[in-house]
Amino acid sequence: MDEREAYLQAVDTEYSYRLAKKMETFRTNEVLGYRTAGSQAEIATGRMLAEEMKAVGLQDVHMDEITVDSWEFRKAVMRFTDHEGREHQFQLGAYQANFVTGGPRPFQVVDLGKGTAADYEGRDVAGKLVMVDINQREEWWINFPVYQAHLKGAAALIAVQENGYGEIDGTALNAQDLAGPADAPAFSMSQADAALLRRELGESGSLEVYFDADSQVRQRQPAYNVWGVIPGKRKEQILLTAHYDSYFTGFQDDNTAVSMIISMARSLIRSGYRPERTIVVCALAAEEWGVINSKYDWSAGAWNQVFKRRPEWRGNTVVDLNFELPAHAHDRQDAIRGTYEYREFLERFLRELPPQVNPKEAYPEGITVYAPIETWSDDFSMAIAGIPSTVNDFSGGRFMETHYHSQFDNDDFYDEVVYRFHHQLYGLLAMAFDQAAVAPLNPAETFRALRASIRPVTGEEDQEAIRGLLKRLEEAEKLGEHLFSLVKEKNRAGERDEELQAGLLNLFQKSQDYFVRLDWQDNVLFPQEAIQNNLRALRAAAGCLEAGDTGGALEALYRIDNSRYAFLFDEEVYQYFTEYVLSQPADRLQWGAGRIVHHENLYRLVERLKEKHRKGCGDVAEELEMVKKVEEQQKVCYDDDIRYITRSVEKLTGEMKKLERGSLRG
Repeated sequence: MDEREAYLQAVDTEYSYRLAKKMETFRTNEVLGYRTAGSQAEIATGRMLAEEMKAVGLQDVHMDEITVDSWEFRKAVMRFTDHEGREHQFQLGAYQANFVTGGPRPFQVVDLGKGTAADYEGRDVAGKLVMVDINQREEWWINFPVYQAHLKGAAALIAVQENGYGEIDGTALNAQDLAGPADAPAFSMSQADAALLRRELGESGSLEVYFDADSQVRQRQPAYNVWGVIPGKRKEQILLTAHYDSYFTGFQDDNTAVSMIISMARSLIRSGYRPERTIVVCALAAEEWGVINSKYDWSAGAWNQVFKRRPEWRGNTVVDLNFELPAHAHDRQDAIRGTYEYREFLERFLRELPPQVNPKEAYPEGITVYAPIETWSDDFSMAIAGIPSTVNDFSGGRFMETHYHSQFDNDDFYDEVVYRFHHQLYGLLAMAFDQAAVAPLNPAETFRALRASIRPVTGEEDQEAIRGLLKRLEEAEKLGEHLFSLVKEKNRAGERDEELQAGLLNLFQKSQDYFVRLDWQDNVLFPQEAIQNNLRALRAAAGCLEAGDTGGALEALYRIDNSRYAFLFDEEVYQYFTEYVLSQPADRLQWGAGRIVHHENLYRLVERLKEKHRKGCGDVAEELEMVKKVEEQQKVCYDDDIRYITRSVEKLTGEMKKLERGSLRG
């Protein structure tokens, strides 16, 4: 029996399921669950997982202490008596802020529609609970209406998911990262409970309720990343990661992932597999949230682990296989999402799967590979630390809109066939990475993707600089392909080359530093892409204004940077959430630090155009001039980005030439 067959026979999803269910017993809120950053429930779960790692045979088990902002959410219960004398009691979810009533306290509840600035006109909300509808997938994040309510003096905001999340049932609650200050509290109410309240509010627009809540956040508290190893013959590492904090009971997100990585290790050990590289199984804390008042407040556990607690893992780890929600089919086709550099290796791995691991038994349309990684999960923090990463793709399916981060994330939607397939697939993938003599990184993939992303908009950009960059990218791509051909030769021969591998990992780290940027919606971009997108929108806005179409111009401006928030919230709200990205210390921005370089403040332009659109005013000459001025500024930024990328490509080309010479000498 070969090693792969022995592993497949040792796969045990029943063990994984039992461990996932065991994790549900640790909770901060006795009714709803919650196992949140730095909470006693999270810490107790970590201790249990450490003992479980020892029990399955992992060695050198650690509970690495890291520093995060903690959250304990114990309860949020609302009671009121309706006009017929009937008493009602609601359980509410919560967001990461301070709100402690010390027992039931009376509050007035008011319904403020969507909670935008206009909804507050003529309304006194001081000391009241403000109830609003929200759609966080298609409109705006929770922090904007929350901070708007805070500035108006509200005691707290009650968010009702209109659409986007929690769509499975009218009784669904929802939780997300707040991305706002600790003194601006918010809670989640179901549509069903909100409908009862709204019927009672009637024409009066206000209702007295008793609210009993205990939500507390604290800065700089301990949390623990728990890990153990299957020792290898080499000092290099392969990481298996998943996060063990959760909202509600978190069966899919992420209990089944944590139990899966421990179960995979158990199966590898039971099968007698002896790895070349040390396999590190790491349960990460504080993925859902872990930093007060930061746009980049999630993935705190992973970021702290590789940037603060174990920086020696950087440069010494050839891959991180990260996992999210692995016991549910998110679409008809499965995918491994990874960094560009591993795409070719992953595609070949999938083509060579043994017949007993058939993707179509779990997914009718099979499996594919996506790149690059996204910011949704811990693999992004790993990648920017220089650890090439993958994740089972999970972000595109309906589960995210229906069950995700709600009390309906439970084992009612457990799919054992999918879960078993993922145990099989990723166990074999870990073995494939382990058995590659040299980490199979292809640097050409990044240069190829970067070259394809350069799409000038106006024709007025520095064309000579663009042509020069494209030429350098072609050269870099060829060099990268040649290096990868050397890697493949050495892997076919089973010949280790530590210098080549170290050089490839160094190239990967520098590529992440030089080329990975974010837009204001947290999408992963190359450095010039945000400006390209802005220039397209500005051209569209100018064309609309020249045609007298103020509505079309506003729609175009909505797409620029974070301008969407200038449309519906006070300027103070807009400025607050702009400056906390541009001006906070790097430790508070974590994995987002330095990833947004440019910003255009269009608040006043949007206000002027909104007013003229309302009045039907056709004279928009001044606004057109403002748009053209912004376009000129953006073209300067674009040319700067092109020059910056050119310098970066030249540096990486020099590194590759040195690496090529060294490998050929060897």
